[in-house]
Order: sequence, then structure tokens, then C-alpha cells
Amino acid sequence: MIKKFDPGTDLGLVVAAMKRDGGVIVERLASHDTIDAIYEELRPHFETEGPKFQNAFNGYVTRRVSAILGISRASADLIAHPHVMSIADALLGPHCECFRIGSTTAIEILSGEKHQVLHQDDSFYPLRFPGVEYQISAMWSFHDFTEKNGATRLVPGSHWTGHRASFSDKDVVEAHMPKGSLLLYFGSTHHGGGANRTDTPRVGLINTYALGWLRQEENQYLSIPREVAESYPEPIRRLMGYQGHGRYLGLFPNDPDGSWYRA
Repeated sequence: MIKKFDPGTDLGLVVAAMKRDGGVIVERLASHDTIDAIYEELRPHFETEGPKFQNAFNGYVTRRVSAILGISRASADLIAHPHVMSIADALLGPHCECFRIGSTTAIEILSGEKHQVLHQDDSFYPLRFPGVEYQISAMWSFHDFTEKNGATRLVPGSHWTGHRASFSDKDVVEAHMPKGSLLLYFGSTHHGGGANRTDTPRVGLINTYALGWLRQEENQYLSIPREVAESYPEPIRRLMGYQGHGRYLGLFPNDPDGSWYRA
């Protein structure tokens, strides 16, 4: 099972469960007003861009939209949510001087979609280091996630630093959670979208956060116009990758005051 917590739970308990199981749920972390505002900004893009990413892996009855900060300003409230930042810092911080957005994707699973193949989000990194997780994924529910409408499926303990070396169908669990909740899981945890057997869509927003010395999955510098990036406050720009990792990785010689290097 996936352990569920409320937003007021001690951070240490959430982090411990994450390390043990490879995934946790924090219920009702975002308000419905925030979720609805983001969805309103995303809705037209689901219609125009969503079908472009349909294939055997993503699904043929699923719509996806990426580079979310370029089209939804309200999404910054989730992407840089203080609770998520604290958990990410506890999990990724010991292995880097700063972490960054790996990717941002809104996913709409439509009626009739099948189970997605179970996979690892960080499998494109070619090497593994003992005891080091490369990224975490944060899936926000824009609807109630249920058994019937495509709740994310995952295998507890299947992460790189976990205890499960192999698994079968009986080990797969579903992340049932109400609207505004957060599913966190490691990039190495085996997971996949669920089948939607209802008549209505299931929408979620997933942001990944990666160690700052890794190449980002989604190129934020090219995906989001520079003027849009510059319009965000500094914490968002840093998450997008507008900072160095220490003094010598991502060197920016024209930095006027040294702030580029601050972790």
C-alpha cells in the first residue's frame, strides 16, 4: 500500500515512508480554487496540443501538455509549493547543492484509455550510483483519483534504493486520492497511468525534480520563452535551471553579483 498523510504530518515521517516505499500521498494539499485556476489555463492547450503526444507508450486516448510554466502562471503555486520543496530538499539535497525541475506535464486520461505500461521516469539516465536517487515526481490530482478513472499505479519498494528486486501484478497498487492531493514517488519507482473506465476524464499535473548536476529531461530554456521565464520570481527561475550548481557547473561569467552561484 501507499502511505497517506495529511498536510500537517511531521516531515520526517513523510520522508521516512518515501525512502521505505518509494512513494507517498499527501491528501488535500492544494485548494480547489488553485487547482481550478490551473485547469482553466490548461484547458485550451489540452485541445490544441494534447493529441500530439499520443503513442503506444503515452496512450492513444490520453492528452498531454508540457512546459507548463510557459502556459499556466498559476501552476507555479504547485511547482514551488513549500511542502514539496521541503520534501525534495530532504530527499535530493544530500546528493546535490541544488535541485531543478526535470519536466512539467499535464495529463488528461480520457474514457476508454488502458493501463499504461509500468516504467521508471529516470530510466534515461545511463548510470546508477549506490544509495542515490536522481529525481522525485510530484503528481497533483485535478479530480478524485479512483480505481475506475485511471488512478496512478505503482509498485511500492521498486525504487533503486528500495527493497523489491522483482515484482508481479499482485504487487501493483493504485494511488486513490481526492482532488487537490499529491502523490510523490521516486523517478526509479515503477509506475504508470491507470485505465479510465468512466465516462469522464481524469486530469493530473506531474512535475519532476532532479539533482542539479543532471541534464534536465525538458529543456526549460528553449521550451519557455525567455521573457516569460524572467517574469517569474527568483525561486521559480532557479527551479527552471537559471542558476549554477556550485561555482563551476553551469558557469555564467557575466553574473554581476555572484547570486547565480547561490545554492
